[in-house]
Amino acid sequence: MKTASITFISGGVRSGKSSFAERLAIKKALEMGGSLHYIATGDPSDDEMKERIVRHQKDRNESGSSWKTWEQATDIGSVSSCFNENDVLLLDCLTTLLSNELFSHEQDWGNPFFNKEEVFHRIWTGIKALEKNCHHLVLVSNEVLSEPCYNSELMITYCQLIGKLHQQITSIAKQAYVVEAGIPLLMKGDEG
Repeated sequence: MKTASITFISGGVRSGKSSFAERLAIKKALEMGGSLHYIATGDPSDDEMKERIVRHQKDRNESGSSWKTWEQATDIGSVSSCFNENDVLLLDCLTTLLSNELFSHEQDWGNPFFNKEEVFHRIWTGIKALEKNCHHLVLVSNEVLSEPCYNSELMITYCQLIGKLHQQITSIAKQAYVVEAGIPLLMKGDEG
């Protein structure tokens, strides 16, 4: 069974990683002649997130390319059947998706049987489902592991899960970049 090429892009907040990811996705779609899809995981829960969403929408609208946006704050695998082998998908962003998945099960945190591996599995199987149904998958994530994971169960769990997801994704990614100050640095793969 064919699977997509994956490009993983990480970087700090406001590093330029989303703009770079959009340019890369457009390039891949032009090469393939496929459609562009943006899987937005942001939930407009506060003013800062609303501003970020509007800015990202504006950037895509001004790109000169035609994007189809999918608002998918959780359960990314549920939209995988909407794509085909010519499509280029950009998922922005993995750290927000993880937060959404964790807090959508917030009531389970006090349950001694809560299994953080289920959250990992839900996201990982969603990524694998997307990978099977497109030509190229671009995954964006924040580089949060350079900061200390504060001494709270939730933050420790979050750091463990995002670290595991980053490692798992980069192990299968064709390319991996880190973006700093708007400059993408290739960490794995070829520029092609």
